[in-house]
Amino acid sequence: MNRRDFITLLGSTVAWPLAAHAQQPAMPVIGFLNLASPDTIADRVRAFRQGLKETGYVEGENVAVAYRFAENQNDRLPEMAAELVRQQVAVIAATGGIAAVLAAKAATTTIPIVFMAAEDPVRLGLVASLARPGGNATGINFFSNELVAKRLELLRELVPATTRVSVLVNPATAANAETTLRDVEPAARTMGLQIQVLNASTSREINAAFATFGRERPDALFVGGDPLFDSRRVQIVQLAARHTVPATYSGRQYSEIGGLMSYGANLADAWRQVGVYTGRILKGAKPADLPVVQSTKFELVINVETARMLGLTVPDKLLVAADEVIE
Repeated sequence: MNRRDFITLLGSTVAWPLAAHAQQPAMPVIGFLNLASPDTIADRVRAFRQGLKETGYVEGENVAVAYRFAENQNDRLPEMAAELVRQQVAVIAATGGIAAVLAAKAATTTIPIVFMAAEDPVRLGLVASLARPGGNATGINFFSNELVAKRLELLRELVPATTRVSVLVNPATAANAETTLRDVEPAARTMGLQIQVLNASTSREINAAFATFGRERPDALFVGGDPLFDSRRVQIVQLAARHTVPATYSGRQYSEIGGLMSYGANLADAWRQVGVYTGRILKGAKPADLPVVQSTKFELVINVETARMLGLTVPDKLLVAADEVIE
């Protein structure tokens, strides 16, 4: 073998593993679409990653995540969803508000979508049925027809003299607000409660809503479930304390920082399940064949220290029923 032949052979030998390496499949990319800001849902993102890990995916090792956070601006979601579609992500995890889910659904009919929705996904047109979604979307549903009524009932047990309740909703996320009001009004009538609806779509409007308490003092406050309220939970809990109004919230994230009482789905588990379904789709499962998971884990959390500050005595019945009592 002459020198020229040897160099040619050596070159082809060296090039072969490089070419083989170049042909390795690219790391799949998950599109992550959320209405909130990242600093307000860090614990939930960890739960999502835990679900991915349970299916064999670790971010940065064998899967990448393209995060899109709308910073509580609904109008940014459609373009963010379109960006993820143009990026040709393998699957979109649409979380943190029905607006994110609807934006993803409007952006693609082919890329799989895993959603988390507090409303009935069949009624919203996201899936054909819970058992057989049928399209390119499936996910986790923690909607419960009895949830709002149960929250009012628990509030009444803690504050038995309640007759007037203010209900705080965000009209910018119309589906959330409509669902809350549709359920809370008949439940209130059944219990003989008067309802006053307060609207707030910004931090300033939240302040303005609480300012009305100086004129029309409610006996209690019902805070509707909403991504904006979740992201402004410190503000809301502090305002409730300042106005000394007993309040009930949609999740434990409020009670953990001083909110009086919360009753709602175990969101950490719901986010973990979103991660699990996302991982299963990456492995080849089709959304049309994955039944919508209905969350069955609901938590009652009571902050006894806040109750004492409000001059309330928590009945033993509630203390026994609570999943967690914060002293």
